[in-house]
Amino acid sequence: MEFRIDRTAFAEAVGRAVRALPARTPVPVLGGLLLEADAGRLAVTGFDFEAAVRVEADAEVAVPGRVLVLGRRLLDVCRVLPDGPVSCALEASRFTVEADGTRFGLSTLPLAEYPALPAAPAAYGTVDGAAFATAVAQVAVAAGRDDTLPLLTGVQLRLDGGEMTLAASDRYRYAVRRLEWRPGAAADGVVDALLPARRLLDVARSLGRGDVLIGWDPAGGGGLIGFEGGRTRTALRLLDGRLPTYKSLFDMAGAAVAEVECEGLAEAVRRVAVVAEANSPVRLDFSSDGSVMLRAGYGDDVAAQRLPATLTGADEMPVAFNPAYLLDALTSFESPRVRLELLGAGQRALLHAVPDGGAAEVAGERAGERAGEHRHLLMSVKQLV
Repeated sequence: MEFRIDRTAFAEAVGRAVRALPARTPVPVLGGLLLEADAGRLAVTGFDFEAAVRVEADAEVAVPGRVLVLGRRLLDVCRVLPDGPVSCALEASRFTVEADGTRFGLSTLPLAEYPALPAAPAAYGTVDGAAFATAVAQVAVAAGRDDTLPLLTGVQLRLDGGEMTLAASDRYRYAVRRLEWRPGAAADGVVDALLPARRLLDVARSLGRGDVLIGWDPAGGGGLIGFEGGRTRTALRLLDGRLPTYKSLFDMAGAAVAEVECEGLAEAVRRVAVVAEANSPVRLDFSSDGSVMLRAGYGDDVAAQRLPATLTGADEMPVAFNPAYLLDALTSFESPRVRLELLGAGQRALLHAVPDGGAAEVAGERAGERAGEHRHLLMSVKQLV
């Protein structure tokens, strides 16, 4: 095996593929990246049974071949290589990397022990890569991080007709985002897939801004869903189960409605939460006089800030939230203003973007039912500060 490749392209391919490798594994070969050079290209693959990532890059291949190299060590080498062309070769059991007089020799792993890679699921449809990455980021903040409850660490992906719905929940919050996608000829029926949130977020960020091809086998496909964008191809293994439905939770009949500037509210939460102890709430007192007062802290260590806001459906509405959860929700929105439907302390609060028409929303159109709508449900704290 012998090839020559641009340092930037090499480092990018290795960096993307290495994200599929497990942090720790009792199987040494799973810490390796598979490099395959052939016909003017280099393919770099990382695999850990839960995800497979394959990234291709242009290369001048003098001798085709395959080699398995420790992934994170190769990434460290790529980071310190000088700019310019990089020459790589397999010399007996050593993989050499050389650029501008700098030379590294890396030991290789046994190819015979490397597990068979899963077959890529068949093409099922496409989605805009930038919109998909934004949508995944908006809902992934609500996914749980406790691996003892794997169901709650996932993002539920649903394909129904020309609509894709992404949802995530850790029991204390529930985020949902709709967007359009384009079903292919093979698309038939409804797809429901629960995917690990952290993995899906990595995938969405790496796929680029063009069209992303979604792969799915209606017959089951071995529990895999595929994503391909640019020269990166990923297959993710599904989690067992599905998230509980959210429609009844998002029914906010009788709620008071507040509107406030999103970035200003987020900045105010950051500011007043400085004096709050860990897990202490931030209180928001909405008033029909056109303002909201934020408060945090106890005793002599307190902070407060007043912001312009509107409130309808009540003369006043005091609520309190975990500041980290509230910030996650606010920063997931792209709109300049956010609407909060509030039931009161200790009850649900539903956040969504204020539509372009503002208060003059089209009659009969329920908030949250617009195409592309992003909604984020939070549980408010029962005990106000």
